[in-house]
Amino acid sequence: MALIQDELKITKLKDLLNINLALPSYQRPYSWSVKSSNTLFIDTYEALKDGINEYRLGSIILHKERSGKYNIVDGQQRLTTLSILLYCLGDDKQRLLKEKYSKLSNDVIVTNFRVLSKRANELTDDECKKYKDYLLNKCTTVQIVTDSEQDAFQFFDSQNSRGKELAPHDLLKSYHLREINSEDENQKVKIINRWENMNQDDLDDLFRNYLYPLTQWYKGKEGLGYSSSKIDSFKGIKGANIYNYAIYHKASNLYVEQFNANGSNELLASKFLNQFQLTQPLIAGKRFFNYTLHYGKLLEKIQKQINRFHDHEQVPSKRSGDVYIMQLYECSLLFFADRFGLESLTKSVMQQLYSWSYSLRLAMNAVYPQTINKYAKGQHERANYGIDMFSAISEMTDPEGLKLLVLTQPDIYDNNKEKYKAVYKLLCEWNGW
Repeated sequence: MALIQDELKITKLKDLLNINLALPSYQRPYSWSVKSSNTLFIDTYEALKDGINEYRLGSIILHKERSGKYNIVDGQQRLTTLSILLYCLGDDKQRLLKEKYSKLSNDVIVTNFRVLSKRANELTDDECKKYKDYLLNKCTTVQIVTDSEQDAFQFFDSQNSRGKELAPHDLLKSYHLREINSEDENQKVKIINRWENMNQDDLDDLFRNYLYPLTQWYKGKEGLGYSSSKIDSFKGIKGANIYNYAIYHKASNLYVEQFNANGSNELLASKFLNQFQLTQPLIAGKRFFNYTLHYGKLLEKIQKQINRFHDHEQVPSKRSGDVYIMQLYECSLLFFADRFGLESLTKSVMQQLYSWSYSLRLAMNAVYPQTINKYAKGQHERANYGIDMFSAISEMTDPEGLKLLVLTQPDIYDNNKEKYKAVYKLLCEWNGW
């Protein structure tokens, strides 16, 4: 690893903030909560009052460019918050706050400024002076500097794989950023900004409850327990891979991109080629970010179609089990639309997939993720045993193949006919029960 040894040190916050720090384009928006900002104030001010000679703020990972600029790879949230706090204490020359932040970041900065400004106003002038001096001269960080962006990300991954686990999509972001080598800088910035402006909880939900289970279920594998240890499913094919299968998939992706970018192609007027399939490997690098955005948008369209097609009572969501069933229904529609196109979600297709999904709801008093996982693989004895829906869809060559799957009426649990009256009525109407 290309660590710059003479810059690997414990450094005062004052010295760290005085170097030429910069926010690279791939950094996520500033998002520290007011609770976290207030905790930082309390912890550091209590350290001052307790007479602690050195307060360690953790490690900061920087990538040093030849120009002398230090890109912040890890530590942006803490350093921005500390800069806001120092500004509130009267130090209005904080260089980091002059960096270009997104609108989302600016809104959070303003909110935290108000909170920290209120806390600073609680102090006397003398207390403010002593506190500011303590932050600058007694608060320290472990400064880690590399001369390679890729090495900085690698160190970031290794640091965050210990202790508090980093979100899987953050690890994937770092992994795929290292694979973006030949892109125009503006394109790179555009791709990453679109990714970073997505709600991070929504990203976690997309991978955990939709993409990961689907990429496993159609192969008859377990779709539970998505975590940082299971991100290999989304690492894809590296650019340097020269095996036959890799060359084929890379060439396929390149062809689709060139086809869609060719405005003069007459076929474009009638057909825009879809680049991604859940049953096919993705290509590492920029295509991973586009893959994520593609399926995030497709899921949104699926959810809107469900809202148009069903009354609220037909898609209950009061209990956690109801939510799991609804997600299963969304997964089935997403997987079907991924294979055959959104236009393939006809009335009959939605009826069939709804009937399959909600048969499990009627059959069970309590539904857990394990229940869904078992059913998705066709192994649940209470409903439609043997129908491995996602494997079946993955092998269909025509949307009409769905009609060949014969669903059976489940043994309905106790009072579920009454508890899920709208669901039961709909399934009886559609299936002749």
